[in-house]
Amino acid sequence: MATEWTVRDITRAMLPVLLALTLVELGSGLVLGSFESQLYRYPTLLALVPVTIGTAGNLGSILAARLSTAFHLGTLSFDPTDEELAGNALATVALSVTVFPVVGVGAWLLTSLVGGTALPVRTVLTVSLASGVVLAVLAVVVTLAATYAAYRFELDPDDVVIPLVTNSCDVLGVLVLFASIQVFV
Repeated sequence: MATEWTVRDITRAMLPVLLALTLVELGSGLVLGSFESQLYRYPTLLALVPVTIGTAGNLGSILAARLSTAFHLGTLSFDPTDEELAGNALATVALSVTVFPVVGVGAWLLTSLVGGTALPVRTVLTVSLASGVVLAVLAVVVTLAATYAAYRFELDPDDVVIPLVTNSCDVLGVLVLFASIQVFV
């Protein structure tokens, strides 16, 4: 892949992606607004929203950075039997299993300090863990698809994959979190 480092070439690669992602983020905000009454009823869930979507985006970004580095080093293989690829994907999901319980308990503790807990800690922990693991799996899928698309369209994955992953995780984070809330609350 021959990458040109000119403002024109970077803008040509990034502008359509960023414009599309802006529209996607607007959709995420509309979805979030539709759950406003439920969030006000359970303040712990309100505290959980930004941390959950941010953490999912961070996990996806870590994987995207690792895949982008492997791509530039020429060691990235999109073969499903590639141990490095599978190991990175599995590590992302395993990290979510360790991080999201802390996120759930932290959100519950924070809202209990200000007197707003209406849900037991077990429920918040379950919602956080379930949504976190699902989001990690989705982040892996989105990251792999975005990296592969960048490869196929001869784009620099450093320019397009991380913005795509973080914005996708914002939208998916809202949807998955509220699906988990519907199931467990």
